[in-house]
Amino acid sequence: MVQIPNTPTSADVARLAGVSRATVSYVLNDTDAVRISEPTRLRVHAAARELGYVPHAAARTLRAGHSRMVLMPAPAVPVGPLYHRFLGELQAALGRLDYTVVQHGAVGQSDEAARAWAELRPVAVLAPGSGLGPHGVAVLKRAGARAVVTLGPARVEGAHALLMDHTVVGHRAAAHLYHRGRRRIGVILPEEPGLEFFSHPRLTGVRRALTGTDAAVTALPLGYTERAANELAARLPELDLDAVFAYNDEYAMLLMRALTDAGLRVPEDLAVVGADDLMLGRLLRPRLSTVRLELPSGRALAELVDHAVRHPGAEPEVRTVLDATLIHRASS
Repeated sequence: MVQIPNTPTSADVARLAGVSRATVSYVLNDTDAVRISEPTRLRVHAAARELGYVPHAAARTLRAGHSRMVLMPAPAVPVGPLYHRFLGELQAALGRLDYTVVQHGAVGQSDEAARAWAELRPVAVLAPGSGLGPHGVAVLKRAGARAVVTLGPARVEGAHALLMDHTVVGHRAAAHLYHRGRRRIGVILPEEPGLEFFSHPRLTGVRRALTGTDAAVTALPLGYTERAANELAARLPELDLDAVFAYNDEYAMLLMRALTDAGLRVPEDLAVVGADDLMLGRLLRPRLSTVRLELPSGRALAELVDHAVRHPGAEPEVRTVLDATLIHRASS
């Protein structure tokens, strides 16, 4: 017969720490309403660790009226290493503020998906991408979410907004190429589904930067394969371009390899600029010019989420959190 060990309780923690069960509850639930001395807090936490005591999440939620869960729906579009690093830093910073971050894998971020998120009763939802509307925000708040925060190009009524407008990325690339004397500029538009969320604003940024100038812009759809890149490189002489903004560094490197195989020189025949400033782009020859995305620290955004949770009735805050800097290297 297998013997199941007893699960430690808050009463066990209280006996070991020499305090009341109420004090254990106040300490482990990080209650602000009661003043607990720092030595007592340390003693309670040490006792909980020694016994392996873990508070019951459901019971904690019932007592507090909300959980400490921040739900982050999985991005509905493909994202690169820079964005993954940014989200990782944000999750780590929320963890240091005693939130439990859960990434939800439901496809899409529509109002329908919001009902699935609401079932988990998160205290906050941090939704990257687009698709969540005012109705979905209302559903989440009725389910107890104290804060709904969106990351995307536009704000949603009722939610805090971290605006990430990628037109600035295309604008920086185009302004640089024009300044370098390039006038016939192609813009790579990835054919990978979902990337239009980023690529179309970047194309808009290129066009805005060149409005009223003598430069021409050509959209260049491209699949992320060597064959597609080779086919595009073979067509470039007839397109008579002198520069390409290649959406990001990965597409830029794919194109540069095809250009070399086709006998075209970078930057003499065609200047190339990417985006994201990946390490591999610095190792190429010629080194890749790129647009470095400037994102806020995960700590700053975690503090915004925490403030929103603590003040659920406050007016939704709107912050622009994306800027960009052109890094000039040999490819342009």
